[in-house]
Amino acid sequence: MRYEVSEAIPEDAKAIRKAVFVEEQGFHNEFDLTDDVSLHIVAYDGADPAGVCRIFPDCGKTWTLGRLAVLKPYRGQHLGANLVGKAEETARSRGANRLTLHAQERVAGFYESLGYRDMGIHDQDEGCPHMWMDKPLTGSTGNEPEDRAS
Repeated sequence: MRYEVSEAIPEDAKAIRKAVFVEEQGFHNEFDLTDDVSLHIVAYDGADPAGVCRIFPDCGKTWTLGRLAVLKPYRGQHLGANLVGKAEETARSRGANRLTLHAQERVAGFYESLGYRDMGIHDQDEGCPHMWMDKPLTGSTGNEPEDRAS
């Protein structure tokens, strides 16, 4: 896998997010003004886009991770974890010392396995239960991206 970081949202990122969040999960408000101030990370399997996430500065040295999506054929191959690792590495390289995210509650265990913790704020996004989570970004995270594809 290779990862590309872009300041403008690439068409490949839009296509992945539309496929996962709009078509599979039924969200309607997928694209927003935050896309304009985010760094977009797209994972590629050769020339094929496979997954995406975005990060943006929030407050001080805290950045926010969002819109993590992996296309069906690439699920179960650690791509989500590798994208989070790339996001952490990228945010840290730009001065972040903490990353927050607004996770769907059904996938909170995935983020917990990567060191994120529940901040105690639970709400709804388009009727879907979500929760705020965070992780300090000090030193090595232990989940920097690596190519695990065979």
